[in-house]
Amino acid sequence: MSGAVPPVTVSLRKPGRGASPLRVLMLHGLASGGNVWDRYLALSQDQPYEMWTAELPWRAEQARGWTERSPAHWVERAMAQVPDGPDVVVAHSFGSCALLAALDGQGSDPDRPDDEGPDAFARHRLRGVVLVSPFYRATPQEFTWESISYYLNGFDRILAEGLRVQSGGRVTGELRQDMALKVRERVGPYGWTAFFDTYLRTPYLRTERLRGPCLVIGGEADFSSFPSDSEALGAALPNATVKILGDCGHLAMIEQAAGFAELTNDFLESAASRPRPARRAKPISPRGSGTDD
Repeated sequence: MSGAVPPVTVSLRKPGRGASPLRVLMLHGLASGGNVWDRYLALSQDQPYEMWTAELPWRAEQARGWTERSPAHWVERAMAQVPDGPDVVVAHSFGSCALLAALDGQGSDPDRPDDEGPDAFARHRLRGVVLVSPFYRATPQEFTWESISYYLNGFDRILAEGLRVQSGGRVTGELRQDMALKVRERVGPYGWTAFFDTYLRTPYLRTERLRGPCLVIGGEADFSSFPSDSEALGAALPNATVKILGDCGHLAMIEQAAGFAELTNDFLESAASRPRPARRAKPISPRGSGTDD
């Protein structure tokens, strides 16, 4: 529709320094937005990195019809909008699930030849990934009917907690609950189902292919994506460091802003010292034409 806001946009929030600064893209969770990273960005102004934030279609305003495509598809769209692609992606909550799915190839053209090789990071030329409060379970058996009930019937409670943290405690009581219910209505059944379906698929992620360096940050008091999710994901990834922050819930970048910034910026400094994976040559067409159809 003419004049409509695109489902995915990215914004340069902080220019980098130097000839070729590390490019960092930050992805938000369900019913959130790029402003969830504001406190981290404020604490990182002295860093030399180029920092971008995405507005994804599952943001608070919810782009119409976004669930017609996979969450991985939208992450790939965001990554493609960063000039020459990001070096590091920092993703929160549902954004972490969507990023992992994208790295595993779930957002790709199903008719494209499987030319990605054994290292999924190389496809996007990533030097590292930071996963904040990720949703992850190692086996399908860990999901039960109680799991569905918890996330479906407690969805408004999870949203209300996010409103409490992001408002600095200024939104309280019935007002906060009313706002949470309105956000729940905007997400709708399709949005919730897209979230939970992506979560349900995490046991099938080919984590052995996600060989690049990963930092996984969880909150000790997180009742949305539990600390055990972060620990299980860290155990499944070949090259991951897991940090569980005390006195912290689902929004580490706000609740433990200084500690989060220190961990993340140390990881970025390490990433900047590593060479970027080389761009893969395009495969020859299956029809032998030599073109990339």
